[in-house]
Amino acid sequence: MPEFIFKDKLYYNPVEFALTFIGGTWKMPILWRLNQKSQRYSQIKKTLPRVSDKMLTSQLRELEELGLISRKVFAEVPPRVEYTITKEGKKAIPIIKKIREYGLYLMKQNGIKD
Repeated sequence: MPEFIFKDKLYYNPVEFALTFIGGTWKMPILWRLNQKSQRYSQIKKTLPRVSDKMLTSQLRELEELGLISRKVFAEVPPRVEYTITKEGKKAIPIIKKIREYGLYLMKQNGIKD
């Protein structure tokens, strides 16, 4: 497959390109949680205690820009924001599930308890 450019970045293969959308430490866990239900920032943060506020905000923005999640602001005092997985984001869930299963298999093979 020939290399290609997307948003000013050079890619060499479709796997590398796909990982732009769901790769990294936090994108898949965020999508996994939002697949269950829409959540507020604080709800997501509680289930990912090791993520910094800066990183969580950054990852949520990236996922929103990529069209994998949507952000809805409710006109309340104080303002409430909810994040929801989109139709496009749901397409990543079967892949995330397979990667999770493979990770659990590798943990078991290496004597790591989940």
